[in-house]
Amino acid sequence: MEELFTNPLKARLKANAKLAGAWCQLASPMTAELLSKAGFDWLLLDLEHGPGDVLNLISQIQAMASGPALPVVRTPWNDFVAIKRILDAGAYGVIIPYVNTRAEAEAAVRACQYPPEGIRGIAGSPRISGYGLNLNRYLQRANDEILIITQVETGQAVDNLEEILRVERLDGVFIGPMDLASSLGHLGNPAHPDVQAAIRRIEDIVLKTDKTLCTLVSGFEQAKVLFDKGYKMVTLMADGIALARAAHDQVAQFRKAFPK
Repeated sequence: MEELFTNPLKARLKANAKLAGAWCQLASPMTAELLSKAGFDWLLLDLEHGPGDVLNLISQIQAMASGPALPVVRTPWNDFVAIKRILDAGAYGVIIPYVNTRAEAEAAVRACQYPPEGIRGIAGSPRISGYGLNLNRYLQRANDEILIITQVETGQAVDNLEEILRVERLDGVFIGPMDLASSLGHLGNPAHPDVQAAIRRIEDIVLKTDKTLCTLVSGFEQAKVLFDKGYKMVTLMADGIALARAAHDQVAQFRKAFPK
């Protein structure tokens, strides 16, 4: 039976909900499965720095069906071909990196929208439209339901942020602290006062609008501070980093107890 395509993430954001996410960098369907089963609202599947491809992305999205989390994909670039394939694979939203101007944000939005609003190509066979069995129901709702977020990760993007936020159908922005730090001359040091000042400037601008502000942290306590400020989507952990830290902690405890 054909069903209208709806995106609970967008509905909840419009209701001012706070959404907890996790970052999937290992391109593993199994970690996507266990994180979805844990109860996260959304998973960020990383095709910019992660090692996966579109087929692997589909496997991760299929594995997520065992839990409530919905897939949001970080695209490799602000490229309409890559974005089209990611949306066809089943993404409910995209986070698009290195968007620094209003014109670039407008191009990102057009890539996510079917004509006449955008340039997204139409095919009847992709997974998201039920392999041809739910095409019309998907087409009717896709332009309104796809979550579109661009990254703020350069000084230029910060300077142009007010104009970027005026782009129609752009749902929000995601602060990338590491890239922002390098853009401001502080490679690998997002804690630098210059970077923190830029982040506060972003917050001041975005939180006065109806746009969603997103970022990443390494645990709930940090996330709570941001949620209390007005952020709506935050990733609380990343699969690879969490596993690496747990492994190093266990080995360190073992070596301390049994040094020889």
